[in-house]
Amino acid sequence: MGQHRKVRKAVFPVAGLGTRFLPATKAVPKEMLTVVDKPVIQYVVDEALEAGIEHLVFVTGRGKGVIEDYFDIQYELEQTLRERSKTAELTLLAGILPKAGMASFTRQQEPLGLGHAVWCARDIVGNEPFALLLPDMIMRGEKGCMKGMMDLYDETGGNIIAVEECHPDLAHKYGIVGVGEAIGEGFKITGMVEKPAKGTAPSNFFINGRYILQPEIFEILETQERGAGNEIQLTDGMLKLAAKQEFAGYHFRGETFDCGAKDGFILANVAYALERADIRGSVEQEIRNLLARLKG
Repeated sequence: MGQHRKVRKAVFPVAGLGTRFLPATKAVPKEMLTVVDKPVIQYVVDEALEAGIEHLVFVTGRGKGVIEDYFDIQYELEQTLRERSKTAELTLLAGILPKAGMASFTRQQEPLGLGHAVWCARDIVGNEPFALLLPDMIMRGEKGCMKGMMDLYDETGGNIIAVEECHPDLAHKYGIVGVGEAIGEGFKITGMVEKPAKGTAPSNFFINGRYILQPEIFEILETQERGAGNEIQLTDGMLKLAAKQEFAGYHFRGETFDCGAKDGFILANVAYALERADIRGSVEQEIRNLLARLKG
């Protein structure tokens, strides 16, 4: 598939307003809402780091300065923890801190869509392939989604889109890809369509918010006309790129929690809480008690 240079950088579009979580997001960025005791963005960054990403690029907006602060040293907090001999907490904070120069932040001044947010990262990414991770989506499986995509990229090069299967009756709700020849843990993509009319979807594989893209996408997005929602749509840009370069779909087999929606966010908290040995017992029992009361 060509275009086989190493993927070193990952873009995180975190400028969204989070209107589905108002009034909380009036003061707290949606990416900083916590699943158990970590903000959503931390899970997504961890996925990128697991895949070997070396540079984190955050596309932010007004009111998102707390994300930049989160990935920085907090001297007063750390000094207080040292004075109180809170070694475990200090180790925890050190573990989430990117190395100096490993994180970059740029602004998307206007909410013009995902395609525009990606374009805003062009000068930091430069002329090299990059990963793109939507910060609302938390994924878990035996292998991280982006790690699996990197493995497929090592085989194919080109552009990679992570996909999952949905019930065919729900395909009209998603961006759907056409399925071609099998490749590794995925397949060649023969086409893409955003929210196809019922009964017209080329498959039941939907795009789940993880991408590896070649830098030629930036030139396309620079002149991309506004599409659905009067925004610059990434899918429109990828369709143009697909006319020149091949795309493969990585079939992610795991769980995905859409933390940009209330139900997905709540389910993520429950699922990750039940994985925690320190709180599982009490949480599980209280959930059982709650369900019993609701049934009663």
